[in-house]
Amino acid sequence: MQIPSLKQSLLATLVMTLALPALAADPAPSGNPYLVNTPASSAPSLPSLPSLLTLPSLPSIPKFPAQGVRPYEMSGVVPQEVKAKLITSMMPLMNMTTRMDLKDMMNLMTIKYKAKPGLTFDDVKTSMELRANSLNFKKVGESPMWKDFQAVLGDMDAPRIEVYHYCDIAVGREMLKYSPESAVYMPCRFTIMEDADKNIWVMTLDWDTTWLDSVKGRMGTPDVLWDHAVVIRDKMDNIMRAAADGDL
Repeated sequence: MQIPSLKQSLLATLVMTLALPALAADPAPSGNPYLVNTPASSAPSLPSLPSLLTLPSLPSIPKFPAQGVRPYEMSGVVPQEVKAKLITSMMPLMNMTTRMDLKDMMNLMTIKYKAKPGLTFDDVKTSMELRANSLNFKKVGESPMWKDFQAVLGDMDAPRIEVYHYCDIAVGREMLKYSPESAVYMPCRFTIMEDADKNIWVMTLDWDTTWLDSVKGRMGTPDVLWDHAVVIRDKMDNIMRAAADGDL
């Protein structure tokens, strides 16, 4: 759907609709004496608006449970049927505006950098750890998934994939005070992996929150939490770029 052309069509239709009553109220102009024997042409009929303009009716928003207001207070449990209703109500709009499939969605939600040619997996890992340490980003865990592929599944062909867990403890505390449910997103994770062509990539979940600037009140996000989120996102991006470049 081309938004500019849709707006132009709506504007043109509105102008024509407003102009028609005024034209009908004016007295009929006197005929051209030189065209008295010429058959009058029939008035052009307005074309019907394309079905594209027939938008689905807006769904009703399901009622959410009460929010926690004290530090570390859990909000009410959102029933699965409420979640399903909300997601289902969003699907017609998603289908109308995009044709993304699951792989597109995963790619959209990921930030990734390709390591420079010549860098080994361990080079990238070392650079990541050094930069994280310089930014006071504490490493709290490591998951060598590819070794489990080999040991548990007997898959000796899978490329090397490792996931690293990092945390800024001060930011983590503020997030949990505001929303205990945010614990499911902790700690922050980086992934280093080889792809099908043996290229090495550094990836993480896209924590970019700048889109909230376009939402009134940033959806109620406290300023201190907003500032923390921006700092964490910038640190993570800094770490990944250093890893991909092999900076020491």
